[in-house]
This record gives sequence, structure tokens and C-alpha cells, in this order.
Amino acid sequence: MLASWRRLSPMARREALEAYLALSPWLFGFVVFTAIPIGVSIFLSFTQWTIVEQPTWIGADNYVRMFTRDPLFWQALKVTGLFVLISLPLKLVLGLALALLLNNRLPGMNFFRTVFYIPAVISGVAVSLMWMWLLQPDTGVVNTLLDAVGVKGPNWFWDKDWALPSVALMSVWKVGGSAIIYLAGLQNIPAQLYEAAEIDGAGKWGRFWRITIPLLTPTIFFQLIIEMIDSFKIFTEAFVITQGGPLKSTYFYMLYFYEEAFRNFNMGYASALALFLTLIILATTIFINYTSKRWVYYESE
Repeated sequence: MLASWRRLSPMARREALEAYLALSPWLFGFVVFTAIPIGVSIFLSFTQWTIVEQPTWIGADNYVRMFTRDPLFWQALKVTGLFVLISLPLKLVLGLALALLLNNRLPGMNFFRTVFYIPAVISGVAVSLMWMWLLQPDTGVVNTLLDAVGVKGPNWFWDKDWALPSVALMSVWKVGGSAIIYLAGLQNIPAQLYEAAEIDGAGKWGRFWRITIPLLTPTIFFQLIIEMIDSFKIFTEAFVITQGGPLKSTYFYMLYFYEEAFRNFNMGYASALALFLTLIILATTIFINYTSKRWVYYESE
């Protein structure tokens, strides 16, 4: 490597040094705030550590406990998996539907794009409190409106059968952020393709399925991975509203991790939980990426 550096011209060396200098803040931040903490967390997952004591090496005991002696682990994993299966398709489909509406060239459309995007940047705690007020069984706005048309509203967050769907419904609140990304993908599709298809007699549905969806698959692929990761990390809603109840029906994985780490101070076991969730997300991402070659279409120049 040193020989290669010596073969560079003075100008090439200067450009390389400037590039490394420009990258150095990111590299420093990555090493100090990401790589080192990940390495420490992996080490701690093989220890017993309660913060106030020195870590004690216990080998794979945390993982043995996780898989064989901890029913809460399986409950949290099941609840989180169900939430991903419910919320992920909702956010993908509704985000695309909203983007199609926002893609229309109508007066004031920029205003509506801004309005629908705002929920994506509002604090999760504030949103949780708002939804808790909206879905109050007796005095909430939603049940009041349902009563007005003769429909008895459910108990939402306070019913074990409705709590998880209620949290999934909440997740749709931020769909405006996804819609903006879909909108960028839609506006990147050449208009002449639609014009040619219309001349050939293709209807709206034909143009949608034969042009819009295929050319939007890279955006869908990106959204699928981002929304999947976001769904696995759900925490704030359950922490603020339900605390994992009723009857552990909203006992999400990240809530369980939080309790083990910062309430029970089982930092070694919490590190094992964090590492396992990371591996699940990594494996799911690899699988999606592997299958993408069969359904993601990249337009050639």
C-alpha cells in the first residue's frame, strides 16, 4: 500500500489527503459511537453485568436462558412479529396510495404535501398521548363518532384483542413520510412512457400495473427495508400508552429490552437481547435483498 501511495502524483496525493480529511469526522463518529459500542455490547452479551458490579463472564448462558427459560422473550418476539406482519403492509400500501393522490397536478397540492408530511416529524410521545385521547373508550373522539352512527366502539388500547391492532393503526399516522419518498419515485418515471401506453390503448389500471409499479419497485424495495426495520424497533407507543398490556398483548421486544436493561439492570442479558434482534433484522434484510433480483426492476439508461 505504501508503494502505491508513492506512485501517486503530488496532486493525486493531495486529493487523497483532502478526501480522508473530509471523511475523518464521519469515520471518527462511526468508530467511537457505533463500532466500539457494538463490540462492547457483543462482549457484554456473554457476561452477567448489573452496572454497579464488574462484568462476570458466563459464556452462552444468556442465550440459553433466552431460548429455554424465558417465556417473556417468546411473548415479546411473537407480539413484535405480529405487529410487523400487520403494520408493514398497511404502511406500504397506504403510503403508495397517498403518494398517488399527492402526485396529481392540482392547485394547492404543495400545501397538502406539507400537511401530510408533518406527522412524520412530530415527537412520538406527543403522538402517543394524542392517540390515547382519540381512542379513549368512553370519551374519545373516535368512539363518540361511532356512537353517533349507532356503532359500539371497542376499548382499543384497553382490550387485549384490540390493543395490538390499535398500535398498528397508530403506525399509519406517519405514512406521510413514506408518501413523500414514493412521490419522488413517481415523479422520476418518464412521462413519455404513459403517453405511449395511452396511445396504445392502455387504461389507467393497465398503465398503473405495467408502468408505475415496475418502475417504482426500487422505491418499494427501499421502503420495505426501512419500514421493516422501523416496525421491529417499535417502543414509544407501548411504553407511553400500554406498558405492554393488557395481558402482555403489546409487550414489544424493545419494551422487554428496556425493562431488562434499565429497570432490572440486567445489562448482560439485555445486550444478548439486542444482539439477537440485530441478527433478526440483518437476516430479514439479507433475505429481502436476495429476493429483490426477482421483482425489482432498474431502468437501464
